[in-house]
Amino acid sequence: MIELQNLTKTFGSLRAVDNLSLSVPKGQTVGFLGPNGAGKTTTIRIMTNSISATSGSVLLNGIDVRANPKQALGSVGIVVETPEFYSYLTSLEVLAYLGSLKGLQPNEIKRRSQEVLHLVKMDEWKDTRVGGFSKGMKQRLAIAQAMLHEPEILILDEPTTGLDPRGMVEVREVIRRLKREGYTIFMSSHLLPEVQEVCDSAALVNHGKLLAYDSIDNLGKMVKNTRIEVMTFSDIPPSILDRIKELPQVRSVDLVNARSVIVTIEDSPSARADLLGSIQNAGTPVTGFQPIDLPLETIYMDLVKESR
Repeated sequence: MIELQNLTKTFGSLRAVDNLSLSVPKGQTVGFLGPNGAGKTTTIRIMTNSISATSGSVLLNGIDVRANPKQALGSVGIVVETPEFYSYLTSLEVLAYLGSLKGLQPNEIKRRSQEVLHLVKMDEWKDTRVGGFSKGMKQRLAIAQAMLHEPEILILDEPTTGLDPRGMVEVREVIRRLKREGYTIFMSSHLLPEVQEVCDSAALVNHGKLLAYDSIDNLGKMVKNTRIEVMTFSDIPPSILDRIKELPQVRSVDLVNARSVIVTIEDSPSARADLLGSIQNAGTPVTGFQPIDLPLETIYMDLVKESR
């Protein structure tokens, strides 16, 4: 459904996107993940024909965006940057206005407006003026307008940026619903939990380069080390810290406080068992033993660090 082929964009001496290639199959939700300034928004602007690539191409449903933009983008719904609407219009009036710009017929606009507002859980506010909406409600309305013309592909540029926790939860739930409906979704984000929570796969980028692209599960399997927080009932004596450091699978030990330590260790069941056994056998009861990083966060930080 989406094909980026050797995509490159330069601004003078700055290479914002660097020979980027990836494919998104039909019905997949892909998180386009990277730190601020990694080239995510530039890539999306090229995908939506807002700017031209220096070289390379974007195919949507097999159609070149630069050569045939109207045809390529006809099956695409887009939410780029922070959405704003005329504050004096209601949700239905916003959709009627934008639907007419998309070339939809009045009866089609009426039917689809009801459907998309229901999908993003905005039925209750269909006759409410947008000026009183929260940022999260405006974002849901933006997603509704992106789906108005029944696209097959949705491109979302950091859809939860600037939202409060409630707004984030609401928008993520909308994305999950769209995923269940079978949409192909390409979503940029710098929020690791968001991508891990709603996406099937993740493409990790930095400085415009693709660092990794695979399913969330497979990316998790790439992690060689994990960080585990161990909490004890009594103070941890220096002798136990020394014993932990001597374990062959342990990479580092950081004391958080007298009864809590973070251990970076080889990610394997035997390594965890050895760590727990060493502490308990020394006579210090363990009250908590848990990983503190998600697998995607670990691989993300390792790859971004290496790319610098």
